[in-house]
Amino acid sequence: MSGDRFLLDTNAVIALPRGNTPVESLVSSASWLGVSVITVLEYRVFKNLSDDDARLFKCFIERIEVINLDATDSSLVEKTVELRRQFQLKLPDAIIAATAYCRNAAIITSDKTFKRKIGQPVIVF
Repeated sequence: MSGDRFLLDTNAVIALPRGNTPVESLVSSASWLGVSVITVLEYRVFKNLSDDDARLFKCFIERIEVINLDATDSSLVEKTVELRRQFQLKLPDAIIAATAYCRNAAIITSDKTFKRKIGQPVIVF
């Protein structure tokens, strides 16, 4: 896993416009930055989402890679199933973790339990 490739968990995306310095620092130094389509969906239904947040998010995801779920992406599907079964992750978390794994990226999250559950790079802010 490369140290400058990051996949943002939903809570990291929420933290960005709120001025979270550690997340901002990581994002600004990234050679690659992405989110799972799961993060896009979770963010868009976030109950405290303002119109300004929604506009900012739209601009943000236009500048990074959004990884979609595709049944023909067998490596993503199989890794999701493996992580879900092995670590009893919730399906959205398993998809996000598998997406990071398949994109050779570390996950940026505030979920401390995520780091203990999976065996791949996780940066907790």
